[in-house]
Amino acid sequence: MRFSLLATWLLYGLLPVSAQDTSLGTVEEAFENANIPNTLHITFKPSVLLEVTFPQPSSPSVTIHAGEQLPRNATVGPPQFAVRGALPPSQRFVIATVDPDAPTPQDPTEAEIRHFLAGNFVRGATTGPGQRLVNETVPLSGWLQPTPPAGSPAHRYVFLLFEQPGDFDSQTFVTTNTSVSNFNISAFAQEVGLGNPIAGSFMLVAPDPSS
Repeated sequence: MRFSLLATWLLYGLLPVSAQDTSLGTVEEAFENANIPNTLHITFKPSVLLEVTFPQPSSPSVTIHAGEQLPRNATVGPPQFAVRGALPPSQRFVIATVDPDAPTPQDPTEAEIRHFLAGNFVRGATTGPGQRLVNETVPLSGWLQPTPPAGSPAHRYVFLLFEQPGDFDSQTFVTTNTSVSNFNISAFAQEVGLGNPIAGSFMLVAPDPSS
């Protein structure tokens, strides 16, 4: 897959103004076109929009569109999260990020890789049209920057937002010591009672050109 215009700007330090998805239907269609629901064995019918923003050290932050391809050096993170739309009455939320294409999309024997998993996200300050989600506890899996191996096509990195059940903090299915490899987000969601994701986004990241 070729880099998008945004990726080209990122490579040369010419970042455009941050943008975000504005249509639930467009995000759902992007997930379907990328075969993500089938790959992850999830039902994806978003009710709110999830904004995933990567701060940049010397340029404006980048908020991804669902399916946007970014160069790896733009994904150092950790990402920041916000939502657009009416959140359900849940007080807390869980965010997970997985790579279903490791080590390569053709041979995903290590998938899924868990790149982020944290509960206890709560509503924070309103920023523009979105509402920040702020994590109140240490993540179960801190942000792991995408590192697809040399020679691999771009990987899909999928961000999912769930309503958090009341007993989530007592789950032991995943702990800070659990391997990030061979994770299964649908099995985890079923085990701890997350239900279906209420929002999501994803990006594509290829290996560094020099690798």
